[in-house]
Amino acid sequence: MRSSQLTSQITGQVARLQQRRTGPLILELDLTDGLAEGPPGDPVSAILTMRRLRMPDVLEGLRRAGRDDRVKVLVVRVGGGRIGLARIQELRAAILDFRRSGKVAVAWAETFGEFTRGNLPYYLATAFDKIWLQPTGTLGLTGIAVEQLFLHDALAKAGVSFQSAKRYEYKSAADQLTETGFTEPAREAAARLVESVAEQVADGIAACRGKSAEQARALLGQGPFIAQRALEEGLVDELGYRDEVYDAARKAAGPDATLLYLQRYQRMHALASVSRRVQAGPRGEKYVAMVYAHGMIRSGRSGRGPVGGGGMGSDTISAALRAAAADERARAVVLRVNSPGGSATASDVIWREVVRIRGAGKPVIISMGDVAASGGYFISAPADVIVAQPGTITGSIGVIMGKPVLRELFSRAGINSEAVMAGSNATMFSLARPFSEDDWGRINVWLDAIYGDFVAKVASGRRLSEDRVHELARGRVWSGADAVANGLADETGGLREAVAIARRRGGLPIDAPVRVFPKLGPLDQLRPAESSEAAPAAAGLLRTAFTEGWGPAWEIAAQVGLPPYGPLLLPGTWRIS
Repeated sequence: MRSSQLTSQITGQVARLQQRRTGPLILELDLTDGLAEGPPGDPVSAILTMRRLRMPDVLEGLRRAGRDDRVKVLVVRVGGGRIGLARIQELRAAILDFRRSGKVAVAWAETFGEFTRGNLPYYLATAFDKIWLQPTGTLGLTGIAVEQLFLHDALAKAGVSFQSAKRYEYKSAADQLTETGFTEPAREAAARLVESVAEQVADGIAACRGKSAEQARALLGQGPFIAQRALEEGLVDELGYRDEVYDAARKAAGPDATLLYLQRYQRMHALASVSRRVQAGPRGEKYVAMVYAHGMIRSGRSGRGPVGGGGMGSDTISAALRAAAADERARAVVLRVNSPGGSATASDVIWREVVRIRGAGKPVIISMGDVAASGGYFISAPADVIVAQPGTITGSIGVIMGKPVLRELFSRAGINSEAVMAGSNATMFSLARPFSEDDWGRINVWLDAIYGDFVAKVASGRRLSEDRVHELARGRVWSGADAVANGLADETGGLREAVAIARRRGGLPIDAPVRVFPKLGPLDQLRPAESSEAAPAAAGLLRTAFTEGWGPAWEIAAQVGLPPYGPLLLPGTWRIS
């Protein structure tokens, strides 16, 4: 009896495995926990994100699934606010491509914002054939806003003032500490950014939900909608729970369809592809090198800070770029930038390596993510082609410096500060006294030098006059759509478009492989590199101290709420929701 039961179990398992390999598939994807931009930069990040979805894997999985006759239906759970606008636009394009193959794509959500804005998750959902919403859910289509808290009066009540200087009027990183509200330039830039994003979201809703542009724009400001009202307005197609969504998917795919996560599907095919390459032996295959530059820019190696934040280190990124330049098989480089900037000197280190790669005859293509501003734009400027999504936050060509003055606070608390000096500038960055006229003179020379260098490098890289760059610069933030219109970027699109351009400019076939560069094994993350040009030099590390991106003022910046990473930083907190 036991023998027959065991035989039956084995037969059933074999049949299920055969069905999974040959039968129809329903692929599922859960985006509520967000997407990682690229590979982890240090050992701790590798452990913490080992189960997290990665954008390149999702995009490649969708591309592969669109060509696979076995894949019948894609079911994606959307919701949450963990994916930025530019990456949502990249996902929307991939979903629309998947649908063009004749397959069914279904989005479902428990809610698009529960007492919160849900604009972006819903914007993503509009790319699908059908949208399901839980009957008790909400569609938080409430309009687009940029909101900023201003702390000037609160600091003044505590006896704290803040001194800053910037180049130029749109560079508003310190405004929350020095102003009581938006300055006119900051309001102008924010208003245009909001308008651009609202146009993009409304156009997406109109195109995919059978609305006119005017209807979509009106609906964008009328939410939040309860589920029944969203259904009546034609914003969703069905109200139902998860089991009902999956029952409908199984009905569309057929009774024999197997449910499989998209990431597992992609991993299986990726491993099979690696196996085939190994069996074929080394062929000296030419490829596109992919380098990921994400997070705040700082000197040294990439890694996690003492409070958990990650960032790109100039040593790590420049080593990766040098390695790509040295490999004859790498015929072009795609630099994926998702950064609000940081240290001016660290940005310049990376800028130099991009220039050197171009000088060696290899094209460099920039793919901008959610944000590539200030220092993130600095490192992008010398590339052959810059590709940005319409919703990418970019520009912010400017520089800022400042410090808090705590003299009054100290006096109220009965604290006295004295210093014994050797050198007249030794207390220049002291919190106990304001900048003197001589201090301001030195600071202004420094700001002018950094800003002038920034403008000159953008002018050279973008083939614009310095006067024209200055008109577009002055610390102003642009949407990707406006950046393309003004010549700060070349094309709208995402990784797929950037890779296609890199293949074409590198003289490669349209299916040439893309390799994350450099490809480091576990030991490379731990062992010391033989030299600064060896592949392990590009490994990240667990950092034990803040990088001094502000130079001697980094501690001051950290204490008052400015990120410690440096003066080439996107002004304020720009999160579109």
